[in-house]
Amino acid sequence: MAKVWLGLAAASGFLTVALGALGAHSLRNLLDEYGKSIYEKAVTYQMFHTMGLFIVGLLEMSLRDTSLSLAGWFFIAGILLFSGSLYLLALTGIKWLGAITPFGGTAFLLGWAFLGFKIIQAKL
Repeated sequence: MAKVWLGLAAASGFLTVALGALGAHSLRNLLDEYGKSIYEKAVTYQMFHTMGLFIVGLLEMSLRDTSLSLAGWFFIAGILLFSGSLYLLALTGIKWLGAITPFGGTAFLLGWAFLGFKIIQAKL
């Protein structure tokens, strides 16, 4: 699974940079200040958790512990639910999408907690 996490991290990193550029250049005149701040938060959190995916992949390779994949799945869920709902909210203005965001935030928290737990358990 390590290669999967590293590949997903690379794809998410590429997508994050592309979405950030889209927001900075193409959407800057279309979004109001609130929409811009939401969009920027989505990009920021996606990039931080893309790095989390990268860490999961590297640790799986070095520790040979595939149970770290749970952290990776939580990060993927968080990116989709947290950042995804914020991208859509910023672009559409549909307010109920904001109700999805906390589920993504919870997934991020679970991913980091599980990753930390596995690092503490690891025989380094």
